[in-house]
Amino acid sequence: MKSGSESVDFKAHGFPERYDCFMALLDVPSAADFHQKEVLVAGGAGFLGSWLSETLLAHGSSVTCIDNLATGREANISHLRTHKNFRFEKIDISDGIMDRHFDMIFHFASRASPEEYQQHPVETMLANSIGTRNILELAAKYNSRVIYASSSEVYGHPDVVPTPESYWGHVNPIGPRSCYDEGKRFGEALCMAYLRAYNLDVRIVRIFNTYGPRIRGDGAYARAASRFINQALRSEPLTVYGDGSQTRSFCFVTDTINAILRVATSDAARAEVFNIGNPREITILTLAQLVEQLAGGSHGVKYGPLPEDDPPRRCPDISKARSILGWEPRVGLEEGLSQTMRWFRENELPRSNT
Repeated sequence: MKSGSESVDFKAHGFPERYDCFMALLDVPSAADFHQKEVLVAGGAGFLGSWLSETLLAHGSSVTCIDNLATGREANISHLRTHKNFRFEKIDISDGIMDRHFDMIFHFASRASPEEYQQHPVETMLANSIGTRNILELAAKYNSRVIYASSSEVYGHPDVVPTPESYWGHVNPIGPRSCYDEGKRFGEALCMAYLRAYNLDVRIVRIFNTYGPRIRGDGAYARAASRFINQALRSEPLTVYGDGSQTRSFCFVTDTINAILRVATSDAARAEVFNIGNPREITILTLAQLVEQLAGGSHGVKYGPLPEDDPPRRCPDISKARSILGWEPRVGLEEGLSQTMRWFRENELPRSNT
């Protein structure tokens, strides 16, 4: 198995070979467990899915990527198309999936942006219910390992911050965000039902805000880090909703992918749930000011109304990931934002968010 940076096409997304933060993609205990494995990545043309697909290829897997391209982009995987161990099929998992054996299945197929899932609430719930059932049925048939991408949104408005996996959540079940919040909660419950009923090997990752190259910069409200970068590069005011005092924690994509791969290979991760995120909590207004500083100019901030049910705080307790997976983020926020900004400059035409 290749285990060096020569097996990862860093230049495809505008970065020099062996850039330190990207080497984290290869630093995974038991990475040999991916070698010559058949892996399905549902949602594989999305931001995280494409990074996951590329890294699995680097570790010697044969990767089948499926995506309905509702939010994923073919450009995210265009550089993988010629790889002998990569195949892509345009599939909506809610309509059904192929019938063939996979050693591992990564279920990352769902809209994740509040703006988008509120515009498509039914499709969002179906991806996390019927789509998840289709994934689990396939896994049960062929005894595949399933890694389900859940979200920090299952916690709703938490009373405990930093929030541990043991916190059950404080969610509005009928609010405008419920299609995603409750969709992910149902998906988790369905995974555990298949574990209890069929002894299926399932692992759940609750992913907190992640950013980095390939993340979309469009969208009026969602994806704050990339939206701010996009606006800063266009010399536009940065849009902050509410007074900017709401907090989030931002994890660079290579750190998130590294954690997911550790969950996939660790024997101790079976039937477990892990928070995956950076424990550095920051206000949205502070993030906007940091992006302006890194961009080298200031064009001010414009404020908009805070969306309904927007969580006031979001920060993970990652003690469990530290103790079981030996994982914690490596890439600092300033470094990650700088690298993301560089990628936007070199690979994306800035889009207006007004």
